[in-house]
Amino acid sequence: MKDRITCFIATDDTSTAEHLRENPLVDGVLYTADVRSTAAMRRIAADATGTYTLIYIKPTRLIFVHHALHRMLQIAGDTNAVMLYGDRFKLENGQESQAPVIDYQAGSLRDDFDFGSVLVFRTSALKQAVAQMDVDYKFAGMYDLRLRVSRLGGIVHINEFLYYDVELDSRKFGEKLFDYVNPRNREVQIEMEAACTAHLKAIGGYLAPSFKEVDLNSEKFEFEASVVIPCRNRARTIADAVRSALDQKTTFPYNVIVVDDNSTDGTAEIISKLAEENPDKLVYIAQDKTYHAIGGNWNAALHHPKCGKFALQLDSDDVYSGPDTVQKFVSAFYAQNCAMVIGSYQITDFAMKPADMAPIEHREWTPDNGRNNALRINGLGAPRGFYTPLVREMTFPTTKYGEDYAVALRISRHYRIGRIYDVMYFCRRWEGNSDASLDVETANRYNTYKDRLRTWELQARIAENSAR
Repeated sequence: MKDRITCFIATDDTSTAEHLRENPLVDGVLYTADVRSTAAMRRIAADATGTYTLIYIKPTRLIFVHHALHRMLQIAGDTNAVMLYGDRFKLENGQESQAPVIDYQAGSLRDDFDFGSVLVFRTSALKQAVAQMDVDYKFAGMYDLRLRVSRLGGIVHINEFLYYDVELDSRKFGEKLFDYVNPRNREVQIEMEAACTAHLKAIGGYLAPSFKEVDLNSEKFEFEASVVIPCRNRARTIADAVRSALDQKTTFPYNVIVVDDNSTDGTAEIISKLAEENPDKLVYIAQDKTYHAIGGNWNAALHHPKCGKFALQLDSDDVYSGPDTVQKFVSAFYAQNCAMVIGSYQITDFAMKPADMAPIEHREWTPDNGRNNALRINGLGAPRGFYTPLVREMTFPTTKYGEDYAVALRISRHYRIGRIYDVMYFCRRWEGNSDASLDVETANRYNTYKDRLRTWELQARIAENSAR
């Protein structure tokens, strides 16, 4: 094999450098403290001399398994890939564990997509992409590079364990979910949005800020709004959620629809009692034994004859922040003439003590570019409200994760999405949450599904733009 590889490492660990220099496939090892800026990408492109360029992005020790580099270059040649990455073993507190990553696809536009810490580029593609860079980013240089090379060829995931590195972020899955909306990261997010928007324009997936109008009075409804609460085995929290919904003060008739998906822990009995106490206001739907998941439970509520004009989300372990939440939602629909409204929320513990973090506001959802930025981020905010006639036509996917994101992406393609920046509900984070602490296989499955949703949506947008 004649191909050689130039290595750029963000660690000053001497053993890592020596480990790489000992490999006959390596033609040079260069230290780089910066792996995020456009300036760093230009330096790397200028100094890369091998057929391939490896960038190691962590400041910790790296060890390849035997013949891993040979295997990566072999697959690079077989596939003509412009970029490759592989699975790894992570070392944490002296313990070794497998850390597989997921396949890249067209919708893998998240700037936090996990490639692992070793990225290998075909040097000619890297140099071509860098030569085209026309914006100097402080934080989004590597992200910009990855998007640009994806337009030049295939990005290949080698689903083999190729190296060991040290895990720097030991937080659980649920603790990492909100990094991208942390106000301290706002400068970073602005750059990432700019890079992603430029990419969407380059591939024909960008949507200009023009929207279809929605006639909010096209159909008659008995109730102006319905609070929809899907649940399964939430005996500890369901009563709090339902009561916070029943206690709303509005200038219009509304109801609460609770959909129980075959609970076995006493949840159904709690709902039944509340329904008996509130026969005119609470609709109880007990699902049959077939598969429904959260999306299927939403469909049951939306298609119920008692569902209101606006279907408003409340998770079964959360509570509205005050008695005016439903009123604020409905007012926002009319004031902003939109097909969907997204609120803001405060993370709390089980006892509803606020977490030491700012409210989750999703300020990146802007009227001019929110629906493009929606393809870059892994969520759009909560709680959510939907215009029922429109969502009845779309339906929710029958899944337990990402179902609301799927509908929001579909709505955003054509319709305006409204925003409320007040805290609309308290989101409890506790051991019973479905995403509080996930194993790597489940987290990867969830992320793969959301990337697939983005891929489908991107394909639809490109097709519609092409047809214009």
